[in-house]
Amino acid sequence: LCVIRGTWPRTALLRPGGEPWFAAAVRRVFQLGERSLLTVAARGHGHSLLGQSQAAGGIVVRMESLGGIGARMRVVHAGEGGGRASAYVDAPGGALWINVLHETLKHGLAPKSWTDYLHLTVGGTLSNAGVSGQAFRQGPQVSNVNQLEIVTGRGDVVTCSPEENSDLFYGALGGLGQFGIITRARIALEPAPKMVRWIRVLYSDFASFTEDQEALISTAKTFDYIEGFVIINRTGILNNWRTSFKPQDPVQASHFQSDGKVLYCLEMTKNFDPDEADIMEQEVGVLLSRLRYIQSTLFHTDVTYLEFLDRVHSSELKLRAQGLWEVPHPWLNLLIPRSSIHRFAREVFGKILKDSNNGPILLYPVNRSKWDNRTSVVIPDEEIFYLVGFLSSAPSGSGHGSVEHAVTLNDKIVDFCDKAGVGMKQYLAPYTTQQQWKAHFGARWETFERRKHMYDPLAILAPGQRIFPKASLPMSS
Repeated sequence: LCVIRGTWPRTALLRPGGEPWFAAAVRRVFQLGERSLLTVAARGHGHSLLGQSQAAGGIVVRMESLGGIGARMRVVHAGEGGGRASAYVDAPGGALWINVLHETLKHGLAPKSWTDYLHLTVGGTLSNAGVSGQAFRQGPQVSNVNQLEIVTGRGDVVTCSPEENSDLFYGALGGLGQFGIITRARIALEPAPKMVRWIRVLYSDFASFTEDQEALISTAKTFDYIEGFVIINRTGILNNWRTSFKPQDPVQASHFQSDGKVLYCLEMTKNFDPDEADIMEQEVGVLLSRLRYIQSTLFHTDVTYLEFLDRVHSSELKLRAQGLWEVPHPWLNLLIPRSSIHRFAREVFGKILKDSNNGPILLYPVNRSKWDNRTSVVIPDEEIFYLVGFLSSAPSGSGHGSVEHAVTLNDKIVDFCDKAGVGMKQYLAPYTTQQQWKAHFGARWETFERRKHMYDPLAILAPGQRIFPKASLPMSS
């Protein structure tokens, strides 16, 4: 519990006992008025870039203190209590998605859309977008929310939805915490499958790789999850897969040689229940027969739905055991229009990245029509665009594995996109000036700025995003 006065010599960490305490703290900061430079930042599980969840000389709120245990979640089944309402879960904004999943699976249900890593807070991903391989069909996580509870920059607790306080609802989704901090979310659910057929295949031709991806996300009967990644000079990748994936043809697979080529992996899943395994096998066979992958590189495994969704955490535990997790991660996430993706690949994978950049490189398409354009999320204007994620780790202090090396590569990629007119938008953007943010939002900046004046007129919230400096906004009427 913090006693907030007019001056604040250093940053405070607030672990609120619940939403009322948190709202009271923000309200007190607001009441201090324009002359106070005190700010408030929400910190989820600590995965934001460049100190975006920090507040220099202000208050950092530990969002996980607002809840996350199953007792604070409420799962409602479809049609429960009469009516035709869909199933949903009410979850605290500080809950980790993995805990939401554990709770909903008790009811045979699960959220529709995910991120690749589940040890993130609900409010954190909803303040950005929340993207994974289900987004081509279900949209991002911000497109699968029915209601929010938000503490605004005035300290007001507001319940909002598409029908009630809709301007704040859509503004907060993807709003980077600028208009209010999400303390509770009502998330749409669907029946959860029990098992997943997890498949990986390789391509050496980028055109075939992207054309097959685009065909899969544009087909009604397709896989349930579709992602891809780029492999640069990683000849041992198949040997790593053999520890958990089975080759369709072991003899052919043993003869495959990458020869130092840039390879492209298409990763897919098909959900199924054990008593429908034969049907799943037939459906997967039909879908694979339409693809142009290298036939000797078909690998698959069957895992539970929970094991698949929590797959990155399993890798995390292995890296932690080797001391390779708690290292800098200078990530770069881009949204590239379909019309520019081949030009982008030629320059980036053919010239800028001479070698692997010490981490996975994701590359997969999504459908714009599945993204609600009323939210604050900014995406390219084309119906199909690609998420390209350079998920670097920097385990060494200098040289190829250093932070400086990774940041230099990131800067070269961004510089190319800007000069070549690729039409790129950054996801989880690490901009540091308001001018950069204006360019990022483009024609949507006016709406973003209006919402800031409306819901956080003193620019108290999320100072680490560096969008609205505390002293720059006058008190609105």
